[in-house]
Amino acid sequence: MTMRDQPLEGDDEAAAALLLTELCRREDLYHAASPNATPAAFEQVVAPEFWEIGASGRPYTRAFCLKVLSERGSAPARAGWQVRDARLQRLGPGHCLLVYTLDQPGRTTLRSTLWKHSAQGWLAVFHQGTVVQP
Repeated sequence: MTMRDQPLEGDDEAAAALLLTELCRREDLYHAASPNATPAAFEQVVAPEFWEIGASGRPYTRAFCLKVLSERGSAPARAGWQVRDARLQRLGPGHCLLVYTLDQPGRTTLRSTLWKHSAQGWLAVFHQGTVVQP
């Protein structure tokens, strides 16, 4: 079920579409391969309790993800990446799940991120990437 199927406050389809756009934009700010990702942007969109399970199956802490982002600096490896099929599911007040497919040279992954709304805006709490077998 997508965000469109789950009413937001006021059951506003336009608001749901705007939220999907906003969370996709925020998602791009913490992926180390994105040219838009910086340590400062990461700090603004990732909750202190954030962690992820990488496509390798290994768990990673927020601190580790920030370190990787900092080490990659201004040399992102994003050429040929394409995000598709982004969809959003409302899980409850102030919580959403963003799911999308990421096509990269040599592999495709399904990605999911749990977002929570806070005083600082929408923050990523958890992320997972799963490799799609050809």
